[in-house]
Amino acid sequence: MAAEKHSPLAQFEIKQLIPMEFGSVDASFTNSSLMMVLTVIGVSAFLVLGMRKHAHVPGRWQSMVELSYIFIANLVKDTVGSEGRAYFPFIFTIFMFVLFGNLFGMVPYSFTFTSHIVVTFALALFVFIGVTLIALAKHKMHFFTFFMPPGVPLLMAPLLVPIEIISYLSRPISLSVRLFANMLAGHTLLKVFAGFVISLGMAGVFPLAFVVALTGLEFVIAFLQAFVFAILTCLYLNDALHLH
Repeated sequence: MAAEKHSPLAQFEIKQLIPMEFGSVDASFTNSSLMMVLTVIGVSAFLVLGMRKHAHVPGRWQSMVELSYIFIANLVKDTVGSEGRAYFPFIFTIFMFVLFGNLFGMVPYSFTFTSHIVVTFALALFVFIGVTLIALAKHKMHFFTFFMPPGVPLLMAPLLVPIEIISYLSRPISLSVRLFANMLAGHTLLKVFAGFVISLGMAGVFPLAFVVALTGLEFVIAFLQAFVFAILTCLYLNDALHLH
């Protein structure tokens, strides 16, 4: 039991806070659910309170909010074009939710819900289904020409079309695994080296220095993974709108 308690993977354990069952469905409110709620509250507070003064000369907080807005607005413009404006709120929401979820997971004794594949896959699947429906609504049956690159001889179709379909269907998997794996690996590594600090006593100063450096790197990765999730969503949206 002691070994399990101090396992680096113990931090990813789902714990029931408010048991709820509907028939055979377990819909309990868990530590993961709590962190998602806190993330939504945190993002809302950051945006609403940051812009409450609407100052012409923004302070630090308002500047961070405006920079976040401009950063994603430019990302959408550069990757999707003018047609992407209608989808800016969705991209911005995805980015802020993943970013704050990653950052809140860095708080000691908290829970990183983005380190669970079921959460990241649900987000990625929602994006995948959404952009596919957008593509079908705009292009109708012409959407299926996406799986046959222009200029390719018709004889190559039996080989290329299945490859393109498999590549397209694998998008939610690659999108979700990238985020999940990075957060899981980073937090596990931090826990392992933190254990060395305690067990080595005075000699733990060396792993402590590494933990400090790794923590800084984890904050960078938390932002980068949110950025990667957002930019890939933009690229998928661009494919849906322009079929290329």
